[in-house]
Amino acid sequence: MTTPFPFTAVVGQDDLRLALLLNAVSPAVGGVLVRGEKGTAKSTAVRALSALLPEVAVVPGCRFSCDPAAPDPSCPDGPHEAGPGTGRPARMVELPVGASEDRLVGALDIERALAEGVKAFEPGLLADAHRGILYVDEVNLLHDHLVDLLLDAAAMGASYVEREGVSVRHAARFLLVGTMNPEEGELRPQLLDRFGLTVEVAASREPEQRVEVVRRRLAYDDDPAGFATRWAGEEAAVRQRVVAARELLPQVQLGDGALRQIAATCAAFEVDGMRADIVMARTATALAAWAGRTDVLAEDVRQAALLALPHRRRRNPFDAPGLDEDKLDETLEQFAGDGGDGGDGNGEDDGDDGDGDDDPGPGGPGGGGGQPEPDAGPRGGDTAARPEAADGGEPQPSGAGPGEQSPARAAEPFRARVLSVPGIGEGAAGRRSRARTEHGRTTGSRRPRGALTKLHLAATVQAAAPHQRARGRSGPGLVIRRDDLRQAAREGREGNLVLFVVDASGSMAARQRMSAVKGAVLSLLLDAYQRRDKVGLVTFRGSGAEVALPPTSSVDAAAVRLESLPTGGRTPLAAGLLKAHEVLRVERLRDAARRALVVVVTDGRATGGTEPVALAERAARLFAADGIASVVVDCESGPVRLGLAGRLAGELGGTAVTLEELRADSIAGLVRDVQGTTRRAA
Repeated sequence: MTTPFPFTAVVGQDDLRLALLLNAVSPAVGGVLVRGEKGTAKSTAVRALSALLPEVAVVPGCRFSCDPAAPDPSCPDGPHEAGPGTGRPARMVELPVGASEDRLVGALDIERALAEGVKAFEPGLLADAHRGILYVDEVNLLHDHLVDLLLDAAAMGASYVEREGVSVRHAARFLLVGTMNPEEGELRPQLLDRFGLTVEVAASREPEQRVEVVRRRLAYDDDPAGFATRWAGEEAAVRQRVVAARELLPQVQLGDGALRQIAATCAAFEVDGMRADIVMARTATALAAWAGRTDVLAEDVRQAALLALPHRRRRNPFDAPGLDEDKLDETLEQFAGDGGDGGDGNGEDDGDDGDGDDDPGPGGPGGGGGQPEPDAGPRGGDTAARPEAADGGEPQPSGAGPGEQSPARAAEPFRARVLSVPGIGEGAAGRRSRARTEHGRTTGSRRPRGALTKLHLAATVQAAAPHQRARGRSGPGLVIRRDDLRQAAREGREGNLVLFVVDASGSMAARQRMSAVKGAVLSLLLDAYQRRDKVGLVTFRGSGAEVALPPTSSVDAAAVRLESLPTGGRTPLAAGLLKAHEVLRVERLRDAARRALVVVVTDGRATGGTEPVALAERAARLFAADGIASVVVDCESGPVRLGLAGRLAGELGGTAVTLEELRADSIAGLVRDVQGTTRRAA
């Protein structure tokens, strides 16, 4: 068995360690979501936490870890008689990103259930994690239906398995910890809200601290057991402190003054619902118990806010996480004297530095969780300092050479209508185009390929019925064989790749025009975030094309790239289309099932080289040959129009819309027109 890295040997990361320890003291806090760049000890700290949890008493032989003092009356291995149990260490169970639903919640033996009426149940990871830790690395990459099951179990404290009228329930209370790198995509806001606390982690920029990280890691790699032995004393001290805090927790008093501070803070930051208030109250209580106190102080409320609110105050994916600590301190000071126990009762204790606990141990309540909010606009980027063109934003004449304009601001994003790719796909689960999935409405049945996951009961009975006499049926039940089982065929929704190909040449450089284009792309980015799509951005100008944004699910990165997009120079349309085709080719190798929708934003002009328009049309025919759904947004303006964008759309096998139709409430609807055009082309 591998010796884990000691929890107390983790260098720095005070907020992370504090959040984990508070959940160890009070699992009712609701778990931790750890956000940060790669290589910041996220997984190391989480895996080390289980060694600090007290030993768990379980009913001997129970696969569901029932507490012998209060066994679960619904336990599938029960009923159990109350009595002495056996002790075992608390478990830390890891949920792989690619796990199946049956692996998470467990599986019923459908054949035995139908033929014998026996609830033969194989426990899943939720059962293994009961009364321990369930750890999900890269939780933002977990399929939506698994996240929903996971968070429902965490909220209810139980797992339910329902299969065609046969049901099993068992207790599933665990400490939920998720880690993620925001660069790889975000969690939906409603899922973020289900994690009690959140912590932003980053590598230290202090050379001495980085040296110590390397020194300890090398020492651990050379001799894991010896390294753990050297830290055994510190580990034992923290373990004893966790036990003492758990015992003290029921005695902690959360007075009206602290409650008013909590309510005022949640109202000031405009968080949705009441979950934030409840989590803050539980966190502040756990902080007091961790500090060895029976009363909640203003410093506990402040620290609880820094841990419980940053992920809840995000109004949309473009908002930066974090809290304005000055605003937090003002709110706490304003309500410090209302009721008596938030500080010293007279409003003089603002509790803004957490100095009430001098304990320098890991995760002391003065650790200062959370991150200050950057001075950001609605998309989280610093847009106020961008220089505007000296000529008031007028574009240079087309073909003016390598000169370029400063980036134009994007128009405000809007709520986009649903756009979809025609036909039925089999891509990754999402919320956009029709697809054959494991979840959704039942459309038919088929023989199972591999393990049976979704039984089609009527089709199974129909397949078995003609053979009952030959199989010697004598009782009321059906005689079911493996060949009779039928898998339900289901139709749901998939996520797609929306690839924008944007003309950033001099002919497109008018600020009003680029502002509208950027606003439309931002709106579709927001829609793609909600529908679990990938989005990419290819731009072309000057002498060639570039991938400004590789296909990604990170709307934050997409918004930053789009805001800084410059314009100017010639119009190498063919290069832009060929670059987009290459991006799609590579993406098909990575994920062959994910279908694409290409949105070309251009006036159709092509300059540079020999026969640039003919080259662009030949490049466009590559998309039509591959059956890629596409739409062209025609940005041509002026009294004389050449209709080049319409010709390009014809070569693509897609449809064209004019720049006048590129309005804040219509661009996404225009993209939907690709369905009819593609069907006609087919």
